[in-house]
Formats: sequence, C-alpha cells, structure tokens
Amino acid sequence: MLKSKTFLKKTRAGGVVKIVREHYLRDDIGCGAPACAACDGAHAAPALESQPGDQASSLCPWPHYLLPDTNVLLHQIISAWKPGTWASVASRLRPPGSLETYIEQEQGENANDRNDRAIRVAAKWYNEHLKKISAENQLQVILITNDKKNKEKAVEEGIPSFTCEEYVKSLTANPELIDRLACLSEETNEIESGKIIFSEHLPLSKLQQGIKSGSYLQGTFRASRENYLEATVWIHGDKEDEKEILIQGLKHLNRAIHEDIVAVELLPRSQWVAPSSVVLHDEGPTEDDVEKDEERELMLKTAVSEKMLRATGRVVGIIKRNWRPYCGMLSKSDIKESRRHLFTPADKRIPRIRIETRQASALEGRRIIVAIDGWPRNSRYPNGHFVKNLGDVGEKETETEVLLLEHDVPHQPFSQAVLSFLPKMPWSITEKDMKNREDLRHLCVCSVDPPGCTDIDDALHCRKLSNGNLEVGVHIADVSHFIRPGNALDQESARRGTTVYLCEKRIDMVPELLSSNLCSLRSNVDRLAFSCIWEMNHNAEILKTRFTKSVINSKASLTYAEAQMRIDSAAMNDDITTSLRGLNKLAKILKKGRIEKGALTLSSPEVRFHMDSETHDPIDLQTKELRETNSMVEEFMLLANISVAKKIHEEFSEHALLRKHPAPPPSNYEILVKAAKSKNLEIKTDTAKSLADSLDRAESPEFPYLNTLLRILATRCMMQAVYFCSGMDNDFHHYGLASPIYTHFTSPIRRYADIIVHRLLAVAIGADCTYPELTDKHKLSDICKNLNFRHKMAQYAQRASVAFHTQLFFKSKGIVSEEAYILFVRKNAIVVLIPKYGLEGTVFFEEKDKPKPRLTYDDEIPSLRVEGTVFHVFDKVKVKITLDSSNLQHQKIRMALVEPQIPGINIPPDVSDMDLSGPGRKKRKLEK
Repeated sequence: MLKSKTFLKKTRAGGVVKIVREHYLRDDIGCGAPACAACDGAHAAPALESQPGDQASSLCPWPHYLLPDTNVLLHQIISAWKPGTWASVASRLRPPGSLETYIEQEQGENANDRNDRAIRVAAKWYNEHLKKISAENQLQVILITNDKKNKEKAVEEGIPSFTCEEYVKSLTANPELIDRLACLSEETNEIESGKIIFSEHLPLSKLQQGIKSGSYLQGTFRASRENYLEATVWIHGDKEDEKEILIQGLKHLNRAIHEDIVAVELLPRSQWVAPSSVVLHDEGPTEDDVEKDEERELMLKTAVSEKMLRATGRVVGIIKRNWRPYCGMLSKSDIKESRRHLFTPADKRIPRIRIETRQASALEGRRIIVAIDGWPRNSRYPNGHFVKNLGDVGEKETETEVLLLEHDVPHQPFSQAVLSFLPKMPWSITEKDMKNREDLRHLCVCSVDPPGCTDIDDALHCRKLSNGNLEVGVHIADVSHFIRPGNALDQESARRGTTVYLCEKRIDMVPELLSSNLCSLRSNVDRLAFSCIWEMNHNAEILKTRFTKSVINSKASLTYAEAQMRIDSAAMNDDITTSLRGLNKLAKILKKGRIEKGALTLSSPEVRFHMDSETHDPIDLQTKELRETNSMVEEFMLLANISVAKKIHEEFSEHALLRKHPAPPPSNYEILVKAAKSKNLEIKTDTAKSLADSLDRAESPEFPYLNTLLRILATRCMMQAVYFCSGMDNDFHHYGLASPIYTHFTSPIRRYADIIVHRLLAVAIGADCTYPELTDKHKLSDICKNLNFRHKMAQYAQRASVAFHTQLFFKSKGIVSEEAYILFVRKNAIVVLIPKYGLEGTVFFEEKDKPKPRLTYDDEIPSLRVEGTVFHVFDKVKVKITLDSSNLQHQKIRMALVEPQIPGINIPPDVSDMDLSGPGRKKRKLEK
C-alpha cells in the first residue's frame, strides 16, 4: 500500500517547488515469533529468539520480548551486550512502518513524540497479536524506555514498560550487566557535593550565532600526547584561513576530548602563551586534585619572546562529540568496597574516566574497554561505563587487540559475503582473461622484496633493444581484475584502505587467496599484471612510455640481499643478474637527477626484530640495513607512479586520484635551523632544493653522525603526504619528491588507492570500462578522506607494535648502557636517540619526592642547563636503559643519565622514562 503527502516549498530564488513524500507500507511482513500461524504465509522476518534461562527477569518472569526505544538503543549501542538481547532483538521486531503499525504525525506533535507513539503502537500491536499464538503462555512485548512521559503513557495504555536500569537490575543471574549501563545524562551523574570546576558549555544555538558573527571559531580539538594540560584546535575553513589555536590549562580545555568538534573563543593578545616544553602526564592520585593541576599549570607559563607566542583561546562549547570506546586499565580505588574507580586509557590524549563497577577485583591487571557517557561541570574526569574485558595486560594477543582497536584498524575475519566474490579454485588464466592483455611471459622479469614477503606487488625487467636503447618494465599485480567495482569484496577493501604490517602479524586489505596467492607475483607461475614500460637511452632519459595489461611469469623472487649479491658477484652473468645490473645502473642516474631537482633524502631509524622460533619473543633488535637494491626498486616505483599520474590526469583532469606532499610552514623548521646553528651550520629552508643542498653541505669530519641526525630532525619537520581528487584541489606538488604530480600505482595488494588508480588507467588505455563512481569527484574525495585516515592509523599501529616488541626485548635483556645523541631539549628533560637500537626516549631531570635540580632552559639556542652542565641538541651522552613495569597501564622503557656525571642526577635508572604507548619512532617514509 502506498501513502503519500504533497506540499509546496518556496526556494531561495523565489520559485515554488512541489514535494511529494511517499511511504510504502507492506502487509506481508511476519512478526518473527516461532510457530505463529497468523504469519505463516508471510515473508517472515528471522525468528525472534526466546529469552535464555540465565537471563530471567525478577520483574517479568513470564516469557517476553524486549522493544527498546530509539534513545535506549542510541545510548547502549556500543555496549557489549550478550547475544540475543537488545540490538539483535530490535533488528527482528516488526517495523512500525508496516501497514498495521504505521501512524501519521498529528498536528502540533513533534517528531520525537510521534516516534514515541509509534513505538507504543508497535508494542501494543505485538501484545495483541501474540495472544493469537497461545493465550496460555503469557508471551508479551515489554517496552524499554528511559523517557518518563513515554513510560507513563505506555502503562496507561496497558503496555508493560520499564526503564533500562530497572530491567537490567532485574536480571539477578547477571549482575555484571549493571556495569554496562550508560549514564543517562551529564546532569544526573554529577559528583555529590562537588564544587564547580568548569564553565558551562554554551548551547548549540548560541555557538552557531557566535561562529557566524566571528565571536567564536569552530575546529577540531587535538589533545597533546606529552602534556595533558595542553591542546590545539585546528580551525575549519578555507585553506588560507586554516590555523591552530593553542589551548592551555584545565579550565580552558573545558571538558573537550581529543577529536571533538568544538567552538573556541580567542583570548586577548595579552593572554596569549607559547607552546609548553614541559612533559606532563596525568599520573597523580585517583581522587580529584584540581589544586595540583593548577600548580602544574604555573610550570607552563614562563617568560618567552614575543615571536614565540601563539594565538590562544578557550573552549566555550562542544559542537559534536567524537567519542569512541577506549581501551585501557582500571585504577582500583583505595577505598574498600568502593564501586567508583578511575579508568586510565591507553591513549594518553584521552583523560581518565570514572566508572562504577562491582567487578574491580576481577578487572584489575586486565585490558578493558570503557565508553564515556558524559562529563559534569563539577567532576575532574568524565563519567563512563564498562563495556568489555579484553584479557591480561602484557599478553601478546591482548596487546595486539588493544593497538588494533585503539587505531581503529578493521581486523575481523572477512565475511562470507566478501569471500563469495573470490575466484573459485583451482584458478587459471582463461582466453577471456587475455582480452586486451599482452603476453609478456617471455621477458626476464624478477621481484626484489624484504625477506619473508608473500604479498609481492611488483616485479621488474630490463633488456637491451635492437636499436641499442634499453627497455625497462615495472609490472604490478593486476588486483583490479579480481576486485570489481561495487561488490562486497570491493566495499570491504575500500573500508580497510590499506594492509597493516605489525611486527608478527599482517592485517590484509584483501583476502589471503588474493594477497599471497593469485595476485602475488611469485616466481615460476603465470600472473596477471598491469605493466608500465619505458624505452630509455643509457642516460636514463625516457624516449617512450606505454601502459598495458599483461600476463607475466617471474623468473625469480629475490630478497634485497640476494639481488645485491648477484649484482656484486663477478661470477654471475645470467639473464636475471644482467637485468638487475642494468636496472641498478639506471636507478643511480634517476636518483641523481631527482636530487638535483630538489628531492629530499631524509633519514630516520627503522628497526628489525629477530624472533625466537619457538616463543616468538624478540631476541635481537637492530636498525635495518639499506642496500643499493632498496634504492633501485624505489627509483623505478617512483618513476612508475609519476608516469601513471601524468597519464590519468591527462585523461581525467577532474577525476584523477593523486597524492601530494605539502611544503611545511616555515615555523616547522625552527627546531632544525636552531639545532644546526648551535653546531655553526646553516640550514636554508626557503625551497626543497635549498634544504636538500644545505643538508648535503652540513658535514662535520670529527662528528660524522651529525648529518644523519640533521636528516632525522628534518624528517620531523615534514607534513603528512595525502591522497586527493584532482578536481577538488589546485596544488598537486609533491614537496619531498620535488615532483609536480604523483600518485600511487605500484602496491594494489596493500593499498586501495592503487586499485582506483589501476581502474582509471585501464579506462584511459581502453582496457576496461568506467562506472559512475569513478568519475564522481565528490565520491572520489570521500574515498581519499578515508584512505588518508586509514593510512595514518596504520602507521601509528605499526609504531605501537614496534614499541610493544621493544619492551619485550628489554624485558629479557635487563639493564643496558648505550651511547645516545640528544634530539630535543625540553624544560625538564632531554629526548635522546640510541643509534644502535634506533630507539628514542626521554631522560627526565625531575623526580617525585626528590630534591629538584636547578634547571635553566634556553629556547633560542636551544639548550638545558642542569646544575652546572649544559646540554645542547646533538650532544653525545650515555644512558642506562631498563623496562619499568611498575605502571602496568603504561609500561615504559626508562632512561637514566650515565654520562656526563652530574651530582645527584646519575643515580639508578628510575629517574627517567620513555612512554612507548603512542606513535613515535619508526621511519616516516615519504613514499614508496
């Protein structure tokens, strides 16, 4: 049955449009109750499950189904309810939009009241309908609502109704479910007799008026990892208006949480401050201690030069909360029998959360998930509730689960719907597959990858042509042949966005049948590829470029070390080795040319773990060795990506998926310039070329590692490279590569961006057909936003995995003393790098309950004087490394100063620490 409503609406231009709203009402939807004769012939919904015996309610011991209203579902949706309750029941209840339960909105009735009435009508219909099944079994539907008026009206209409809390408390066999109840509002859960700490958040209407008038600014709140009393707000708006507002102090932060969308008021210029150089973590006592926070705030406020001041503001309201479930640990209250405890999140940007639980003893020493419900004005911490127990702290499986959840990495097994789109095995190349495809199986193609690599995306060849020139080919796995647009496999790959590589585990973007088998360019098997082939002269100048879908048969799957050995061995002159030598020679010329154009050669330590074959614990930790063959492969991947970027932009000027690397703002380089100046070196940063040349000249014969340290510091100054749609941006330039245009084409097994680029290129050369979403720049832009987020989270997850395995390594190694170099100086600490392990950490000079040394910080040099000893950036020191497990939530690699000797400072290593809970040290690659 069709119901429609027609009305007229005036447009902004003054015209009138007719709008018709239609409701399609069905009468063939079954109730879902088992053995219902009345619905036997209908297209029945999945059968409703009966209530398990261990979930019997003392309020309603008879058989019943639950109908939660919308607000109950919204408040409880993230909680880990047992299967068979709430969400699963709600999904199977008869929708109020069916013929018997549909109602119109009455005159003067708001949408919320209409929805409440519709739910009551549905509940009443169910109860009347269920009587037809059996009058004796008393089967009923119970309405669950926290709305007082809705509940009263339900009772008046004869509908059994309870609040969420009333019903859950009635489940006497499952008292732990009470812990999972979300608090109803910030006001109803305020701390008894608590004094007001924070100013009131302004209502949304006032915030919107203020933003429109320019009184307030809207932006994304980003908490600091190093200082819990400091944050920045990235202001939304046009690019030229984008800026950061500094927020300092507990009351100015005003209950905003990392990633919230907030409104800020700019403070008068006389109240502007500089970003703090103090490292502060909220690790005090479990009770509210606002006075201590205020004492710590005084540490942030020191005299600085005018040019160091930043635009400073205060949070006046929340436009949108971006809360999520948080992983962490319970800090059990010291008060005996207390049900109120503090939860400490693993992410140091998130404040501690107060929860009520009766399971504190059982949850101690476990990783758990907690959700935030609200943050009252008179509470130092937000309120929340327990959601799920993940397992014991320190267990590999538990810690891996935590880091995947904390970085929002999709890691559930692929669904049957996704797997159903995989090729049926045994698979082989058919005549249909060869359409629009060249047979290149005769070429001497080989792959060069890290040891143990099974998802081989790329292979190469180089051969001499009859005219004396060279033919060079980059052959990339043709993943887009297997993943067709719009199906479940494509949607899941797009959602995941990237493969995530952890120390002992790989979270694939595509199912293993593709990633490690049918798409992987393994040796001695026929594989489908997408090839980029150049004709070059011996000076690596490109004479011709062509692209083709192909079929190849790799002659060897080599590691970087094996390929290097072949190139260096005078005894080896076979076709594979000859091809590798040709590629290596050309790669050196290509790299020289890129550097001459201003491409940056940066550095950052990247580590490799050697694992015990039985326990899988790390037994050795080394910085990765880079060979010529690493650079050889990288050069041709870069060249292929640039060539493809030019081609797809020529064909799709508005719809090309590209990758850019913005130039850093001058302020980013301040630390690099000052650090170099302290060593009497000049670093110019006006262009990428001048920076590259300055770094090349920054050599010290007596300090050869200085140049590496400068390049590590320069890496920290860089912006993040991002994907974008060409029709939505004007700036295509890639700063780090000094290339006017760039994309990602060479890793489609592990990056979804490359699959889109493959599809664009295939259409450009007539090898495949297009589809609407491929040429919709707004949809492509949305894809890019997700890819940028997934790529960033994957990097953070990988670094967190390295941090955890570093802890395991030093746990078994005990106390170690090593040489280190200072990367940064802070007001109360130095940040050092240990080259041997590629390990970065912080040495603190202040310790609880011990006399504080005299500290003098100079931001201009920069330097830190501790008693009579002055520390500069790049100074060599010696530190002692140990693992501190005293705080299970944030186990730390602690570093203590061994040399130089400072009275009262060179004591046991508990005077220093390095938190490894967040993103940190792993090499940031500009591209590969």
